[in-house]
Amino acid sequence: MNLAAMDPKNYDAQLQQKRIKLEQAFADFNPPALEIFASEPMHYRMRAEFRMWHEGDDLYYYMFDKALNAKVRCDQYLPAGLLINQMMAAIIEELKPNPALRHKLFQIDFLSTLSGEILVSLLYHRQLDDEWREQATQLKAKLATQFNINIIGRARKQKIDLDKDFVVESLTVNQQTLQYKQIENSFTQPNAKVSVKMLEWAIDATKQSQGDLLELYCGNGNFTIALAQNFNRVLATELAKPSVDAAQYNIAINKVDNVQIIRMSAEDFSDAMAKKRQYRRLEGIDLDSYNCNTIFVDPPRAGIDPETLKLVQGYERILYISCNPETLKDNLLTLSETHEISRFALFDQFPYTDHMESGVLLVRK
Repeated sequence: MNLAAMDPKNYDAQLQQKRIKLEQAFADFNPPALEIFASEPMHYRMRAEFRMWHEGDDLYYYMFDKALNAKVRCDQYLPAGLLINQMMAAIIEELKPNPALRHKLFQIDFLSTLSGEILVSLLYHRQLDDEWREQATQLKAKLATQFNINIIGRARKQKIDLDKDFVVESLTVNQQTLQYKQIENSFTQPNAKVSVKMLEWAIDATKQSQGDLLELYCGNGNFTIALAQNFNRVLATELAKPSVDAAQYNIAINKVDNVQIIRMSAEDFSDAMAKKRQYRRLEGIDLDSYNCNTIFVDPPRAGIDPETLKLVQGYERILYISCNPETLKDNLLTLSETHEISRFALFDQFPYTDHMESGVLLVRK
């Protein structure tokens, strides 16, 4: 993390550099004009993690600055949302004089929402006891007069939830409110306002769709729920059990009735679709009944494996969200044999870093 680079005055310039870099990297694929979705220049992150430094009676957050090759004290953090910054100040003052809560505390994680909920995870190099639980309960009660807060304690092979281990986010997407259960230690989009722009772009890119949608790597149903309105049915896969549980919860609270979630890896699902293997998890699901002309993929940084890439290539329209332009480019070398890019977007999820989130809509040639 280069803390000195985080200057809102430089935001527009760094976004332009990303635009140029992305356009140059994909020029060989002859994409249409790049659609650019900017971030807020400050207070845009809904989650943050800080190491803790103990110095006599003092206790403070720090981060490691690669440019300085040193740890830097962080009493406040410009990228983090206002709610996180407020909580950083409030909780540290309560922890400093409390031996039961600060002893061997080495990290604090924050997960916040635009809707006002915040989850604070306290991580320790010791086992937590009844005294910790009692003091943490009192801390939560005190902070609850100002914040909608939940607290979790973590140590090796130990996790204590005082109430719950998730928050529920509310996002306004095209004047519609969508709610999402976001679980501690599970993946969520860190930049909520840019996430809304991504959802609106994906809805717009698929608004003329027909038939059903197949989605791989659906996570907690972030895109699934937003895109369901454009299709007759949605069949979605996800391997991580906490994400599948969150997706089912989110389907229910958003009253979406045309989505089926399957807990499978993309690789196993590709084998099932190719009739290479049969899986008990697919019992009662008639894959042949789905009329999927469109497939949506939002893979991990490693991109799409070769077998799944063959499956993806079989669809008329491919919506691909990528957190890694290098693996997207590599996958497009294969996909561009049969498809061409009709929409191309840059979503600045991570200002002041080299990370770029991008999206392409591919249609069969």
